[in-house]
Amino acid sequence: MSQSANRLCRIDIDDSALPPPSPEIEQDRRVAVFDLLEDNSFTLPGREGQDIPPGPYALALAVREKRLVFDIATESGSKVAEFHLSLGPFRQTVKDYFQICTSYFDAVKRLPPAQIEAIDMARRGIHNEGARTLQERLEGKAEVDIDTARRLFTLICALVPG
Repeated sequence: MSQSANRLCRIDIDDSALPPPSPEIEQDRRVAVFDLLEDNSFTLPGREGQDIPPGPYALALAVREKRLVFDIATESGSKVAEFHLSLGPFRQTVKDYFQICTSYFDAVKRLPPAQIEAIDMARRGIHNEGARTLQERLEGKAEVDIDTARRLFTLICALVPG
């Protein structure tokens, strides 16, 4: 299978049941989607002796019945897989991420660069923690590299109230 097949080619986010995001969160989401589509690694493992479904894949992310839903289809729209992840393991990290982002956005407006950098380092650390949690939760369902997991975690934050 070619490397280009092990990727996401489209990302849809169903946030219809959520209040509108803040401008900062909306910008984070746009950047994450753009970066994901530019460069990502997303592989579905074969299951029970079946071949790996061919990619690239279209991903629809949603929250339904308090679960994070990954709905995966081929580029042409044929459904390939759907899996649901409990939101529990993400809740504290998402909450921490929103708090540090609020501090970061406030700091950018009024603090010197050294303090902004310290807050940004903490923000990246929490972001990495969320990405690692996502990689663990996807084990056996989908394989993603750390950069893809980071960007997907940003999108999860857009779906999970902080």
